[in-house]
Formats: sequence, structure tokens, C-alpha cells
Amino acid sequence: MAAYKSFYTLNSLLPFSIMDRYLASELLPTFLFGVGAFSSIGVTIDSVFDLVRKIVESGLPIGVAFKVFLLKFPNFIVLAFPMATLLSTLMTYSRLSSESELIALRGCGVSVYRMVLTAVVMSFLVTGMTFIFNEQIAPAANYQASVTLDRAFKSDKPTFKQENIFYPEYRYIEQKDGSKEKILSRLFYADKFDGKLMKGLTIIDRSQKGLNQIVVAESAQWNPSQNVWDFYNGTIYLVAPDRSYRNILRFEKQQLQLPRTALDMAQRSRDYGEMNIAQSLEQLELERLGGDEQKIRKLEVRIQQKISLPFVCVVFGLVGSAMGTIPQRTGRATSFGVSVIIIFTYYLFYFITGALAQAEILSPFLGAWLPNFVFLGIGIFLLRRVAN
Repeated sequence: MAAYKSFYTLNSLLPFSIMDRYLASELLPTFLFGVGAFSSIGVTIDSVFDLVRKIVESGLPIGVAFKVFLLKFPNFIVLAFPMATLLSTLMTYSRLSSESELIALRGCGVSVYRMVLTAVVMSFLVTGMTFIFNEQIAPAANYQASVTLDRAFKSDKPTFKQENIFYPEYRYIEQKDGSKEKILSRLFYADKFDGKLMKGLTIIDRSQKGLNQIVVAESAQWNPSQNVWDFYNGTIYLVAPDRSYRNILRFEKQQLQLPRTALDMAQRSRDYGEMNIAQSLEQLELERLGGDEQKIRKLEVRIQQKISLPFVCVVFGLVGSAMGTIPQRTGRATSFGVSVIIIFTYYLFYFITGALAQAEILSPFLGAWLPNFVFLGIGIFLLRRVAN
């Protein structure tokens, strides 16, 4: 006790005291163990079994499978950071509490809030690491893993390949009563996109007043030098506003000034886990132009979840350290079991609120952040209870 008192007296004015360094040295090894353990378990359950099946059944080369395995790892490291934060804070503070070290610190005048502050500060650092991984590393790695698998199984085909590209474009017409009515201005449909050509196209164009046209073509390609579409082997049907026949034009090649948004949708259409926040916002703008409310809502929820996920580290850091400071005598196995229960409860709540947000019962913000707010409240409640 005398040693702790002298350490605290000499270093109370320092921004990072000896007590902080001691707690950090206790927290770090357990945190690194948790990152390795949780990420390894996650990638094994999610990817290894599937890759082994692909090797056996589909002849996937072992070298390619190993590359995909490594590319999948960052995504599970992102998920492991919050779990490891909870595990390290709960195990470390529980051990210090069971060995009466926290009691000695309190006897030296160190408040529970000050002891927990070290874990919270470290949790903020982990939050920054999680954000960097989740924003810069994991999406690019997930996308590269998908590309690698696609090349391995479809080496004779381009990497980009989308089917049933459907892009509606709308405009608003002001009515006599001053209200605005949303009507279809242009409808773009293609059977597939092979990375270079759109194939099997049908375009209904009602953007020009007094002239409607239907374009049916075998293929089309965006011409970046002239900012137009080059259509090949097709027919243009011109229809009057009263829906009467006007003219038919057959062509081998025809240039049409249509927006390239449909091409952007085909090229940028990635899975949610393969986009960072900036790419997700760009995709959201494209989806809003397309008008698919279900996709728009899902993407809005996922964007909020991408922002909220790193802050789980702070929440878990507070909950773990607050629970650990409760006077008790628990072993590592008990602390690990409690951590697993808390993690399972949190992510179950996280998926439920996300689903409610997609169903428009909750707002996207509330669906993504409500689990953080609830568990943050639990952590503050436990901390105040221990402090009092």
C-alpha cells in the first residue's frame, strides 16, 4: 500500500502516471490475445470451412485459397477489436480486484473513476484503430478476396460482371394545385454487363416533351471521349404523346446522349462489406436516383452501422472495467465466460435493432446507435454503483 501511495503522489500531476503504465501493461497482453483468438475463431468458422469445400469440390488452388484466407482476416480483426477490449478490461480489472490491488489503490486515494479512465483512454485508441481497419483495410481486402475467387473460377471472363441492371430515372411535374407529381422520365435495362459492354438493352425514354422513344439494342458501350453511349445492332421506336406510331429506325451503330449513371451502378455495385463510408455514400446517391426504397434504406442503416461500430470499443471498455472493479474473486475462465455472454447479448441486440431500422420501425441512426447507448448506460450505472 505504501508503494502505491508513493507512486500515486509522485505522478498524480503527470498525464500518464505509473499507475496508468502499470494498468496498460496488464491490459495489452490480454487485448492482443483476444484479438488473435476472436479473429482466428471468426475467420475459421466463416471462411476456412468454405474454402476447404471449394478446394475439394471445385478444385480451387491451395495458393489462391490461402490468399483469400489472408484477405478475409482484416474483416474479422475489426470485429475482434471490441471483443478483445471487453475481454482485456474485464479480465484485468477482475484479477486486480481479486488480488486486492484495486483496494490498495482506493486506500491511496485513487477513485474508481480514475482507475477506469486508463481503460477508457485505451479504448478510444482502439476505436481509432478499428475505424482505420473498418474504413481503409477491411473493405478493400474483402473486395480483393471476391475478385480473387472470381478470377480463380471464371478466369476466362472479366472480373466485373453484373446481371439485370435496372435503372429508373424520375422527374417531378408541377400540378395545377401547386403539388408535384413524380413520374418516370427514363428507364434503362440491360440483361448483363461483362465489364466492357452492356448487353440486351431496352431503354424507355420519356425525357423529351412531345417525343417518347424506345431503344432496343444488342449491346452498348459508354464512349468517354464524347460522353455518349454507342449502341450497336438495334432499333429505335418513336412514339407520339398520344401513343400513336411515328417512326422506326434500325441501326448498326447509333450514338445517344443518355446519362452514364447505369454504368456507374454496374461498376460500383459492391457488397456492403466491400465499401467504405465514402463509397457507400456514393452508392447511396446512385440508389436514390434509381428509387429502390428497400436498397436505399438498407444502405442508410449500413452506413450508420459503419460509423457506430468502432465506438463499441469504448462502450465495451467501460462495461468491462466497471464490472471488473466490483469486489469479487473470479478466475480467468469466469471472466472469459462473462465476456462471451455480453458479446453475444450485444450483437444480438445490434442485429435486431438493425433489422428494425431496415423495416422502418426505427430510424437508421437509432437502429445503429441504440445498442451503444444502452450498453453505455449500463456501464455508467455499474461504474457509479461501484464508486458509491
